[in-house]
Amino acid sequence: MQRLAPTSNWPVFQRDPLKTLERQLQARSPAPLMQAAGLSAAQLALAVAPHAQRIWVAAGPGNNGGDGLEAALQLHLAGKTVRVSLLIDRDQQAADAQAALARALQAGLTVQTEIPHDWIAGMCPQDLCIDALLGLGASRPLSPQIQAWVDAINQSRAQVLALDLPTGLDAQSGQLLGADAQTPSRAVRAHHTLTFVAAKPGLFMGHGRDLCGEIWLESLDSAAKEPVRLRPQAWLNTPGEQGHKTHASHKGSHGDVAVIGGEPMTLHGMGMSGAAVLAATAALHAGAGRVMLSLLGESTVSVPPDLMQRPWTQLDLEKLHVVCGCGGGQAIQPLLAEVLARSAQLVLDADGLNAVAQDESLAKALRGRGLRQTTVITPHPLEAARLLKTDTASIQNNRLQAARDLAALFDCVVVLKGSGSVIAAPGQTPRINTTGNGKLAIGGTGDVLAGLIGTRMAQSLSAFDAACAAVHQHGQAADDWPAGQSLTASQLAQALY
Repeated sequence: MQRLAPTSNWPVFQRDPLKTLERQLQARSPAPLMQAAGLSAAQLALAVAPHAQRIWVAAGPGNNGGDGLEAALQLHLAGKTVRVSLLIDRDQQAADAQAALARALQAGLTVQTEIPHDWIAGMCPQDLCIDALLGLGASRPLSPQIQAWVDAINQSRAQVLALDLPTGLDAQSGQLLGADAQTPSRAVRAHHTLTFVAAKPGLFMGHGRDLCGEIWLESLDSAAKEPVRLRPQAWLNTPGEQGHKTHASHKGSHGDVAVIGGEPMTLHGMGMSGAAVLAATAALHAGAGRVMLSLLGESTVSVPPDLMQRPWTQLDLEKLHVVCGCGGGQAIQPLLAEVLARSAQLVLDADGLNAVAQDESLAKALRGRGLRQTTVITPHPLEAARLLKTDTASIQNNRLQAARDLAALFDCVVVLKGSGSVIAAPGQTPRINTTGNGKLAIGGTGDVLAGLIGTRMAQSLSAFDAACAAVHQHGQAADDWPAGQSLTASQLAQALY
């Protein structure tokens, strides 16, 4: 069993390949995998709630419920006081789950079909609820009955351990089940989640980051006689190598970054030059040798003296690592065709992406860069939806596929930002980032990320590796920020190294 850490290099499988993997593991195991899963769940339960006086297991109708029954049996044998509630009539269970129920009853466990409200009301924080209601296969909104059980778990004062994933969470997307419905399901809020066989995308995206608590993985491959090998649909993102500046180096040794953006002040007093300054400041603090800033008009924003300001028309785009679009507004569109044609290394963000989405000639120019020139695009979900001519819900319901589609469409590296940012590129297995938190949900942090990616590219990382390293570091900076203190984009930029 492994606990998720920022350095965890876990493979991630989507629903159908994961079912195939589970079937293959079961075929090579001399005993039902359910027994091994239940034993692991009991071991984790004893570790996280060693002083529990009451343990309530809420078991659902499928194999997830069978895992819960096996866990309850092991906890009962360990001398714990366990109550089991089974959501379904016994004769409606799957075969392995029926066998688990028979084993539990034979050992003397009492299994009921109602929520023990009075018993739950007497639980305290040292006690434990085990959510074994729904697992990998759940995709529809919760029924009123299951919702009532979820609410009972959430209202308890006990710790919560979810098996495979919290009930109400979509394993594929990290969205709430029925997210497209008028009233999406409420999900279990777990302190710990023990996921089986392999990691699922939804644990690390969307609401999964808030609902899962500490994430643990039990692959169950030790139960099989020989390992099973399938190609994952993604890997969790890991830290990149930090560059080291040698004594014999100089500013030209560490890359030149140029930031083009910053719409000038309008008649209504609106301007976005701060976005470009943030990107350039991030590049500066991340260690770029020289950072050039090309604002697209006059600005009242203070510019650090370390930045070299010059008009974009005087930039040698063919030799620079260009970050374009940050706060560019409508001013970015007239120059974007030339930037796309000439920039050998390009990070395209924000208004640069909006311009591409609105102009097919610019979209064609972006697609035409291909192998000849290197490109990273950094859309958030709405920008991704515009580029793919769809809606934000469709992007969020399958973030992995959306990132792959963008990478294929524009033949470039894609960073699909959001909770569980996805990095994708043609010929590469996507990465799902696990660092970062809600402190990043403020204006300007995307501009900081764009500047950081450009810097890592300037420091000789490939575009894909630069994006992976930058996204991980960007999130880790937020994770390292002192608890209880707000984080601004300018502070984030200055925290980089």
